[in-house]
Amino acid sequence: MTTTSTPARRLPALTPDQAQGRARELLADIVERHGSAGEMVSTMANSPAMIEGYLSLSRAMKRVKIPRALSEKLSLAVQEWIGCGTCRAAHESAGRAAGLSESDIALARQGTSTDPREAALIALALKVLAEPGALDDADVAEVRAHGWSDRVIAEVVGVVGLNLLTGAFNLLAGIQPGTGGETGGESDGADES
Repeated sequence: MTTTSTPARRLPALTPDQAQGRARELLADIVERHGSAGEMVSTMANSPAMIEGYLSLSRAMKRVKIPRALSEKLSLAVQEWIGCGTCRAAHESAGRAAGLSESDIALARQGTSTDPREAALIALALKVLAEPGALDDADVAEVRAHGWSDRVIAEVVGVVGLNLLTGAFNLLAGIQPGTGGETGGESDGADES
């Protein structure tokens, strides 16, 4: 009989009193305004640069032109590829809140959509993640042919980048689904996934 064990936490979640420098200020502000910061952000506080960079990128990506439900589909496809169960669970929950059906979520996790326009953008996101050196004129032409603007095309890289940052961080830190890392809101509405 084989048993699977949960990997140990590799990096500790910090309280504002334990964090140093700018991380202390940022974490204290989040906790003061929201009551808690969540496992991922509290763990990112081990590095002032990491927590500040994450918060800045997350806030910036709130201003994308990609519709929220589609942004969650992109995130689901990317997190499925990365393998972060914590982020995947967070984006499944956020996707439901944005109106995605269970079928939409399942298709997004498979890297597609019933809507050809959305499927083209999801495919681009996965190529940005998995094969950025192979991106070419045809990839951009394909999404433009589906009516996506240059702004949205550029923002796909930001959505992918944010998901890679959070997914890789959670995996490195050993944050597992169900430990609080998948909770959504922290400071200024930045997603914690």
